[in-house]
Amino acid sequence: MLGAIEAGGTKFICAVGDKFGNIVDRIQIPTTIPEETMPMVINFFKGFDLDAIGIGSFGPIDVNKESPTYGYITSSPKTAWKNYPFIKEIKNAFEVPIGFNTDVNAAALAESTLGAAKGLDNCLYITIGTGIGAGACIQGKLLQGLSHPEMGHILVKRHPNDVYKGKCPYHHDCLEGLAAGPGIEERWGDKGINLCERGEVWDLEGYYIAQALMQYILILSPQKIILGGGVMNQKQVFPSIYKYLQELMNQYVFLPELSSYIVSPQLEDRAGIIGSLLLAYKALQDEGQI
Repeated sequence: MLGAIEAGGTKFICAVGDKFGNIVDRIQIPTTIPEETMPMVINFFKGFDLDAIGIGSFGPIDVNKESPTYGYITSSPKTAWKNYPFIKEIKNAFEVPIGFNTDVNAAALAESTLGAAKGLDNCLYITIGTGIGAGACIQGKLLQGLSHPEMGHILVKRHPNDVYKGKCPYHHDCLEGLAAGPGIEERWGDKGINLCERGEVWDLEGYYIAQALMQYILILSPQKIILGGGVMNQKQVFPSIYKYLQELMNQYVFLPELSSYIVSPQLEDRAGIIGSLLLAYKALQDEGQI
């Protein structure tokens, strides 16, 4: 029996299930402050006899097991969660192995193992919602170096007609600052879900996303790119992404048919929580308990 926590910027999803992604129970909890959110998380899991827990968290987080702050949320723009000892708090309540990674890495692992990239050697999962993040799965392993990737904060070329300053508190007009949900709302004066019929909104969104995808493709050469998150529920942005990406690449490298290469998550909005179940299973493996 595995526990899973998908800790997002607006909500926590907690679930219990198995390594195949089968979920037997789940709950959704608002992301407010740790003192409010975490007791509800722990209380949910108290009702189950768990073998391990997997955490896919918003970041940045410390994923270096040799670091004194391993398992912490670090320099998050969510100030109440800065320097929060996530693993320590869960360990205090449950004496089980704990897997810990970013929410987007968890989703990448799920789509690679059970979803749209199943059977492929590598894939890239990008979430575009409250923030922008990406996880890469390379030969079955999550990409990690000094830390986890922070691909949402790359710099992109500003559209000549875009005068919006950018929403990111650290970089202003990085990809996240220009193309994440809060930036869309601040630039256009309404939430993306209410801007469905305004083609200029999604054309601009595609302009920025395509620039990012070009860079990721040239650096990582993924076999599949999966675009998830709340903003990508607006499917009208995909044609704009394809259009601008083709222009930018200019036939420099071979790309498959874009509609089958750049896709929505096969696991839909369950990718993150299923990936967190897989992180729990991996923690059991790493500790030699299976």
